[in-house]
Amino acid sequence: MKKGENFNHPRSGAEIKVEPIKSTKDIASIKKLLSDRPRDYCLFVMGINTNLRASDLLQIKAGQVRSLKPLGEIELREKKTGKRRRISLNKTCIDAIKRLLTSREYGDDESLFCGRSGQPLTVPSINRLVKEWCSAINLSGNFGSHSLRKSFGFHQRVTFGRGVAELMVVFNHSSERQTLDYLCVQPEEVKSLYANEL
Repeated sequence: MKKGENFNHPRSGAEIKVEPIKSTKDIASIKKLLSDRPRDYCLFVMGINTNLRASDLLQIKAGQVRSLKPLGEIELREKKTGKRRRISLNKTCIDAIKRLLTSREYGDDESLFCGRSGQPLTVPSINRLVKEWCSAINLSGNFGSHSLRKSFGFHQRVTFGRGVAELMVVFNHSSERQTLDYLCVQPEEVKSLYANEL
């Protein structure tokens, strides 16, 4: 690394790949770590239970989710693509949202995920939080805000056995290979082929 370069800020055009949180045990450890921090717990739970990018999670207002029941839908416009997207929130998300909304007063137009100043969090602040959470449970690897979305996809494929075609649609990918690479699944699946004995 050259003098003045920052590892956390790649050069223009460079790419740093973050990993999903692959172990359900590690996910449980982070949930336990965050159990007394309603905002962080809700952010983590919604991140790993939806396909939303951090920038899209930050758009969610209290009024959009206040009266949702499990599998109720919210609609938002993706920041990156500009496309409108409807997503359903499972019971774990709804429970986390209810807990967050009872932790203090929220106006309907207020962002769900705010900092101490009352201003909405930023993507870099979510990136920092995810790194801190993973470090706190001694999880080695490269993690950041996008790890939440990747964890959702990884566990849909590996833990719940959902098909690559479904995940391609969810992530708006153009090929199965792109989806497998994105989820960091393909190398492990290919390697496992060699373990099969005839």
